[in-house]
Amino acid sequence: MIFPDYHLHSDFSADCVTNINDIIKSAKDKALSSICITDHYDMDFPVLPENPDIRFELDYQHYYPTLSELRNSLLPDFDLRIGIELGITAENISHVTEFAKSHKEYDFFIASSHLVDNMDPYYPSYFEEKTEIEAYRRYFETILFNVTHFKDYNVYGHLDYILRYGPNKANNFSIKDYQDIFEEIFKIMVYDGKGIEINTGSLYKNMAFPHPHADILKLYKAAGGEIITVGSDAHFPEHIGYGFDVARTILLEQGFKYYTTFSLQKPTFIPIV
Repeated sequence: MIFPDYHLHSDFSADCVTNINDIIKSAKDKALSSICITDHYDMDFPVLPENPDIRFELDYQHYYPTLSELRNSLLPDFDLRIGIELGITAENISHVTEFAKSHKEYDFFIASSHLVDNMDPYYPSYFEEKTEIEAYRRYFETILFNVTHFKDYNVYGHLDYILRYGPNKANNFSIKDYQDIFEEIFKIMVYDGKGIEINTGSLYKNMAFPHPHADILKLYKAAGGEIITVGSDAHFPEHIGYGFDVARTILLEQGFKYYTTFSLQKPTFIPIV
């Protein structure tokens, strides 16, 4: 099954050089008829000495008009949705909330955690002087804080993103070490009507499973969660739609019958066939 790809980056993202027209061409070549571009906007992202050229600001004054014009040119044969991946931290929640509330024209907002205590776990320095469990728990605790205090999003992205970068990746991952946190996260998210994504970006980063781990997905389902989007997190055209057959199998195994698309932040549930 070919899901609409709901997590994609273009050269509007600081870490991507792919032109939007190349994304559209690749999507069409792979028989996708709809995608959602979700470029990064991490307000107040620190300039890190490890990568001083990366600043996750979004030129949103040009972003939406550019994609909107392109969307109109593609209709009716191709359905382009316009979203943003919002980087959430305790420090920027008020700013992100103000932005999201004032930009209802967007179809879709992903909330994501890319920083922990102002540190990016992409870099090994985050894991110094912490056990792996301590490092992972702290990351998940920040997600709990974020979903408690930030409400203007549709799905939370790559919930266990940190497993990409830990010293042992997911080799020692056990849900029992974090179950209490995830149960609280999902209680809040389900009550708020929020969803999560299946993010297949981990598969082309040599991990054995999409984000989140199946045990986390199982907890979301047990909490009553039903809102699921599927995204590749692609930064290059060749990764668009990557591993969506794997995502379909996992969703069906966990008892999900529908995936979700969004228009003006309103969900539509589509049967998984």
